[in-house]
This record gives sequence, structure tokens and C-alpha cells, in this order.
Amino acid sequence: MFKRVMVAVVGLPLLILILGWAPSWATMLLLAAMCAIGAWELMHAAAGERGRPLIPLTVIAAALVPVCVYAEVSIENTELTALPVLPLTALLGAVLVLALFVVSICRYGGERAVPFAALTTAIFAGLVFPLMLSCMLRLRMVPYIGMLLVFFPLCISFGSDTFAFFAGLLFGKHKLTPVSPKKTVEGAIGGLIGGVIGMMIMPFVGGMVISDAFMSPTMAVAFGLLGSVVSQIGDLSFSVIKREFGVKDYGNLLPGHGGILDRFDSVTFVAPFVWLLLELI
Repeated sequence: MFKRVMVAVVGLPLLILILGWAPSWATMLLLAAMCAIGAWELMHAAAGERGRPLIPLTVIAAALVPVCVYAEVSIENTELTALPVLPLTALLGAVLVLALFVVSICRYGGERAVPFAALTTAIFAGLVFPLMLSCMLRLRMVPYIGMLLVFFPLCISFGSDTFAFFAGLLFGKHKLTPVSPKKTVEGAIGGLIGGVIGMMIMPFVGGMVISDAFMSPTMAVAFGLLGSVVSQIGDLSFSVIKREFGVKDYGNLLPGHGGILDRFDSVTFVAPFVWLLLELI
């Protein structure tokens, strides 16, 4: 518990500084590093020994996804509308899938053949996961209020995780799912409350900037509730992978928390949820 708290005490201010005050390219660099580490963790957890040759391609692609998203959004936001918006992320995805299959074809039939399960793991780790997490960057790069919007997924996820943990610790009696034996129904309900509280913080922190734009208290509650559901699904989804492959933690980069995927599993799901919902609004 002590290590967990100390990582939060040191890490949260740094995270807030980079996301809220540093230029958007700093968020891009942070996410590129997180995506690369997360891809490496997932490949080592789920790809198996014969999937190891795919790791370099997967990690490089994962790191490049936020870079491509940054370039695309930067062009979209510029006043020079004559500039062509190249589908860089789509191009990167096509190149990654092609390269992975080329490696698989070259190794087919031998002792070092790459299983299809490892191939699909590489596609998820190198493309799908970083695309989901890069929605944080899309939120950060929204003109004028991006430095506030980028905290929506964090407030929902961290609020949900924190309240779910303590509610389960204090009141947990009924098991929620075999995927994670320690999670309880009471903890899940606490997570819903935590998601709402986390979201209600945003209008308070952002003041009239957010409230006048679109965020009424009713909408903040709806964001918190739905976001918490998505957050808990994200947490359980990555737990399914760990249980299937007998992995306790994805890594040990963050003492008391595990790896990048252990700490930001729920954020990975909530970020695209928030971005898509705001796009609809």
C-alpha cells in the first residue's frame, strides 16, 4: 500500500504537469512511451515464446501511433486548410499488419513458426491498444479547452478505481466475476459513485469554461456513471488476458501498481468513450 501511495504522490503531479500545462507535443511523447511499454508488456504476457520475433515491430508501431495522431490532428487544427490530411494512422496500421504477416510467412513450417494467436496479439498491442489510448491526445488537442478535457478519462477512471478498491475492502461480500476473484458487487457500486465524484470535480476545476460549453451537472453525472461502467469493463478485460496466460502483473514499472497496462487499463477504454461522446455532443 505504501508503494502504491508514493507512486501516486509522485506520479500524479507529474502527469498533471505534462497533460495540463506542457505543450501538446509533450502529451504525444508521453503517450508514445506509454504505448511502447504497454505493447511490450502485452507481447511478453500473451504472445508466447514463438511470438517474440514480432515484439520489435509491435513496439515501434505502438510508439508511432500517437505521433501519427498528433500529425493528423495538427493539420486538422491549422488554418492552412489546403494542406492534405494524410491518413497516417491507417497507413501505419496497414504497414504493420503487412509486416507481421510477412514475418509469419517467412517462418511458417519451421520450428520458429509464429502462431496466429501471437499475430493477433501483436496487432492488438501495436495498433488497437495505442489507438485507444491516443484518444487522450485527441482530447488534449481540442482547441482552447483540451487541457481540461484530457483529464476527463483520468478523473473517471482513477475515481472509479479508488472508490471501487475501498468500497470492496470495507463492504465487499458478494463476488462480482470469476475473472477477478477479489472484485465484489459492492466494490463495483462504489466504483460507479467514484466515477461520478471524479467527473463532478471537472466542472469545479474547469469553472465556467466547461460549464458554459456543455457540461451541466446532469451531464457530468451521466458521464461519470457511463464512464465508470466502461472503466470497470476495461479493467476486467485486461484481467481476462492475465488470467488466461497466468500473469499476475503486466510489469513492475510502477511499484504497487504493476506495469503500464495494470495502471492504465481502464483509461485505455474510457479515453475513446469520452472522445466519442464529446464528438456526438
